[in-house]
Amino acid sequence: MIIVGAGPTGLMLAAELRLAGVRPLVLERQPRPRDTPKAGGLGGQILELLRHRGLLERFEAACTGPMPAPRFPFGGVHLDFTQIPDPPMHALPLPQQLLERLLDERAGELGVGVRRGHEVIEVSQDDDAVTVDVRGPDGPYRTSSRYLVACDGARSRIRDGAGIPFPGTTYPEVNRLAQVTLPDTVTVLGNGDLDVPGFGTIHAGFTRTDHGLLGVGSSPGTRSVSLYTIEDETTEYDDDVPMTLTELQDSIHRVLGAHLPLAGSTRLSRFTFKARQAEHYREGRIFLAGDAAHLFPATGVALNAGMLDAVNLAWKLAADLHGTAPAALLDTYHTERHLAGARTMLHTRAQVALRRGHDAAAEALREVFTELLTDEQPLRRMGALVAGTDIRYPMPGAGHHPLAGTFAPDLTLHTDEGITSVAELMHTARPVLLDLTGRPELRQAARDWRHLLDVHTAKTTDRPADALLIRPDGHLAWAAGLDEPADTATPSLRAALSAWFGTPPNTRERHDK
Repeated sequence: MIIVGAGPTGLMLAAELRLAGVRPLVLERQPRPRDTPKAGGLGGQILELLRHRGLLERFEAACTGPMPAPRFPFGGVHLDFTQIPDPPMHALPLPQQLLERLLDERAGELGVGVRRGHEVIEVSQDDDAVTVDVRGPDGPYRTSSRYLVACDGARSRIRDGAGIPFPGTTYPEVNRLAQVTLPDTVTVLGNGDLDVPGFGTIHAGFTRTDHGLLGVGSSPGTRSVSLYTIEDETTEYDDDVPMTLTELQDSIHRVLGAHLPLAGSTRLSRFTFKARQAEHYREGRIFLAGDAAHLFPATGVALNAGMLDAVNLAWKLAADLHGTAPAALLDTYHTERHLAGARTMLHTRAQVALRRGHDAAAEALREVFTELLTDEQPLRRMGALVAGTDIRYPMPGAGHHPLAGTFAPDLTLHTDEGITSVAELMHTARPVLLDLTGRPELRQAARDWRHLLDVHTAKTTDRPADALLIRPDGHLAWAAGLDEPADTATPSLRAALSAWFGTPPNTRERHDK
């Protein structure tokens, strides 16, 4: 099993494969982890998935700054969840270089080896294997495996070599994002506005001019401020050349027409926006994940999407490699994650329309959209869309419980051993059958799959179903309705187990007789 690319997606995939009993080979072109700042944190559904793996507290402890208020930019306006007691969207301020270090440590703890400085030059495949030619520090070599996953980024050589179309749009703009420290000459007002000598007030939030957009995010009592500029520009920048503080100040000056004094920075990044999605995430034995599969024209979503790709794919590849996967299991990766990518593309393209308009009609659109977001229901709906928590994967067959295909709720569970939660049951990344009402016929129905899944009995308040079948990626493969009769619940459970985890050999033998 070969993974090309040791960014967040590749490292997450490698760790998930190890949890599933597969030891992947990770090939990374760069000789060492890059220090160039890119993404500034995690947000959305991936945080719940990290909780499922018992990693969230570890990642939270590594954060270098205060936890931000639940207020997120959306196409030149904001999704403000500060007045909602249970916000539908959360973020973790974790610079990508630190995130990659944590994921690399996690992969190493699980026994994953990353070959850095090993560049894949050519890939070929046949009915049995994928073969790669690699240029490493000690010279060229060739290796092969049953499958290969391209996690090698936006300019994926693997994707292009496999002939997978990557249609979409590149927008003629450059975005600059920074976390800076202000000098004492600039005053941070109580409402987050900045008082700049010789200029006046720069308002918190977004300031739009004829030359671009400036975003300011500050917190009272601190001189650390987030700055964001967007300018229409067609310059091609080298991603390996970091942005400088002077470049940021020049951009602010062009947008605002004034100089903003800056004392220093803790993060400087520059990027362009593209809206592209691979037509298919699989070509034979080659799979795409992360930026190799999709690019979104908004901040704060790429890491969430890429790491969730990895978690969705890992257990399916492992099942196939172990010989337990049903025939169509690997094809569900494209079906499910392409759907999720399309949902993310939907809201990020909507953000393009909101932020790029400069005429009166565009201002009216932003004003109406902002008004809608003062009501809790549409605000929650938008939060779920951005977080990726509104995804319901299609399930095989018909007549499914409404929860089937959704991410499992993190219920508090009361067992004979004490209090636990759904998330704690998922630390080992094994599928779980959770019996919430003490129904022995359901546990008996799953007996032939006991070598593949964990079975637990527990009680919970306000139970959403009588029983839940949870896939390793946290999505529900099946659920029994409240007080659903055994003559319908039992066969539907067995059908779901067969569809997702295969038909055990001993069952096939009984049926053959």
